[in-house]
Amino acid sequence: MTVDDLVIAPAPDTPPCGPPTRHPDTGWTVTRHADVWAVLADPACQVPVAPGGAPGTLAWLRGTVSRFSAPHRHPARRAAGVAALAAVDHDELRAAAARLTGEVLDRAGDRLEVMSGLARHVPLRVLAARLGLADPVAAVPAVTAVAAAYHPGADAARVAAADRAVSALLGMTPPGPPEAVANRIGLLVQACDATAGLIGAATGHGLALPATVSTGDLVAEVLRLDPPVRGTRRVAVAPTRLAGRDLAAGEEVLLRFDAANRDPAAHADPDRFTPGRSGTPLTFGAGPRGCPGERHAVALATGVVRVLRHRCRTVPAPLTHEPHALLRVPTTIDLEIR
Repeated sequence: MTVDDLVIAPAPDTPPCGPPTRHPDTGWTVTRHADVWAVLADPACQVPVAPGGAPGTLAWLRGTVSRFSAPHRHPARRAAGVAALAAVDHDELRAAAARLTGEVLDRAGDRLEVMSGLARHVPLRVLAARLGLADPVAAVPAVTAVAAAYHPGADAARVAAADRAVSALLGMTPPGPPEAVANRIGLLVQACDATAGLIGAATGHGLALPATVSTGDLVAEVLRLDPPVRGTRRVAVAPTRLAGRDLAAGEEVLLRFDAANRDPAAHADPDRFTPGRSGTPLTFGAGPRGCPGERHAVALATGVVRVLRHRCRTVPAPLTHEPHALLRVPTTIDLEIR
């Protein structure tokens, strides 16, 4: 495969890029790059706030992390997460992920399933160690259990498993004020699906590319064209306007990163894979609520994928994804180890 041959089509249910549209039952859908940016920067459009719950439970975690915090609580809680990440060097993170990937491949024989064997394990273990968790290996299944119930709609069994996992993670996390501890755990939970999905997408699309394409460029373009986080939600807390349209207080707003990343007004020839393309995809958000761990997630994914490109070949098979409205994570990807 040459770079010029690679066109990555949008996922089948990606909406077309166009003006904001309103559905009477579900609210607004926003797909253009400039419009998504405008909503992310608009103080009248806020993240739906999680109500909280008993200490040590999933509801407590959701109610304490910056991700689901009210505007007056968000800056301090976000600062706690940023402080935890400040001591984590991106280059060392990338090198550690590459080193652990090599160790997994050394033990794997001649084949490996990437998602369960690497993508859902290596990044969390490496990041948990750098965030000071006492048992990074045990943290991996606990974080995965929390991530499975982190967004609204999880069934009772998953919530119960997540409650137990939060309790376990609290026992591994360095002591500190509750908000600092919760947001340290929250960094791992938010990294779980996003980093696994990015590794899966880069592996699925990029292993056949020539070595002249750097792994950093591969990951950056896959982040735009097949984003692991396809969108996010906001709610209008006050009347506001968007692209000449009136949004009433209380209306829900769905921001589609996957569509905005293909907006031809922001990215020329948007479906084509173009290494070194200028411009920033919206996959990790932007503005005051942008993901504080974007560079860390990219470093982890780059470290894993760089080793896979050097040592593995893809096994041709249809690529399927886990069922989720706003996440895109492959189910399985089999590789031959060279």
